[in-house]
Amino acid sequence: MRRRLVVVFLVPLIAILMSLGGVTAWSATRSIQQTFYTEQLGDLAYFVTSARQALRSGAATVIDAEVRRFHEVYDIDVRVFDLTGAAWAAGDREGDVLSDEETARVGLALSGRRAEAPAPVFPWSIPESSLVEPVFDDGDVIGAVMVSADTAAPRAEIVQQVIVLSLVSVTTVGLGILLVMQLARWVLSPVRRLDEAMIAIERGEMDARVAEDTGPPELRRMTRVFNGMADEIERVMTRQQEFALNASHELRNPLNALLLRVEHLSTGLGDEWRDDVEETREEGRRLVRILETLLSLARGGRGDTTVSAVDLIALAGRRAEAWQEVAGQRGISVVAPGGDPVMTVTDRTIVESALDAVIDNAVKYSTPDSVVVVAAQRDENACRLTVRDQGPGLTAEQAAAATDRFWRSDDRGDTPGSGLGLAIATDLLRSLGAELLVDSPESGGLLVTLLLPDGADA
Repeated sequence: MRRRLVVVFLVPLIAILMSLGGVTAWSATRSIQQTFYTEQLGDLAYFVTSARQALRSGAATVIDAEVRRFHEVYDIDVRVFDLTGAAWAAGDREGDVLSDEETARVGLALSGRRAEAPAPVFPWSIPESSLVEPVFDDGDVIGAVMVSADTAAPRAEIVQQVIVLSLVSVTTVGLGILLVMQLARWVLSPVRRLDEAMIAIERGEMDARVAEDTGPPELRRMTRVFNGMADEIERVMTRQQEFALNASHELRNPLNALLLRVEHLSTGLGDEWRDDVEETREEGRRLVRILETLLSLARGGRGDTTVSAVDLIALAGRRAEAWQEVAGQRGISVVAPGGDPVMTVTDRTIVESALDAVIDNAVKYSTPDSVVVVAAQRDENACRLTVRDQGPGLTAEQAAAATDRFWRSDDRGDTPGSGLGLAIATDLLRSLGAELLVDSPESGGLLVTLLLPDGADA
């Protein structure tokens, strides 16, 4: 954005400076040329008067000496021609041959035409500039005078002017660039601070704000709107954290009380209930772990999550067994094929919670007397926990939207649920750097994969 703003300002500025510089250079060139030609005309007028007197007297000695002296002092050649077009007085250039253009000018002057103003040309395009003027005596032409001057002096002066104008233009462009850069920095500084504040809020620094007293008025209004939005987000996050703390207090006590009651009831039961009591204890403890994990995630981080080595094959077997009784009420079997251990380093509680959400979804939408298969395997760089059901499945578009919050298929409206199961599982896995994939195999049903980083990358 800054680059585009600088270009928008610099292109017109450079175009204007180049136009002004070109016009000024052309004006300076024409002024130097006019001065040069004016001096030539002055010299020409002087020698026309002297030539008239010499031609009248028929003696070229005086005018010839004057022409030589003028050439020695000013390095300007002067030649006087008689009516025949021959050089009557030419100083040191008496024997020089005239060019075709000079001969034509002399002929025009002897016919009575005065010298015309030269056409505008660059001095470096011609080595010498010549002007011819007729000499009149009582209205009759008696000769002509030619003044020839080297254009080196005006050429050097023009080059000097061009160099000066170029330096001035380059300096002005440099100052313009600095000015535009400062202007762009001033205009975009609130935008940069807004960007930095948004990045800070994304990192969890909810108190990040932007000063509202700098930058253009339009961006100041944007800054005020951003600060108001940040205040509202901070209030919402604070309320969520307060709710999480209250929920932690309100839910932890009933769970602890429930576990105590289970311990009390277990004392009056026979040995045949020992396995059921232990499973109840484990489920209660797991509920406590899930609660702590969810509360930590609600506070914006992984909190006190515990990373350890986990056998995904054993985990899949335990969760399949835990869901067997619930699934059996609908005539559905939840099985885990088993196999060699699939070890990874991850947070057991988060993976179990995500897997439970996926199994719950599979049991809910499977047809009666079908099988839900929970399996684990290792790929090259990841471990996979898969849940395959034999339900109606989803289309490709529906599978892509299945992990969105509150999304439910239109043809599953009679099935109870809120559309949050797979979304919660996705959020849980994202906290581990893992992901959840939903696919509809050609053979039917739905295949949900928990893709976990392998080993130390988890």
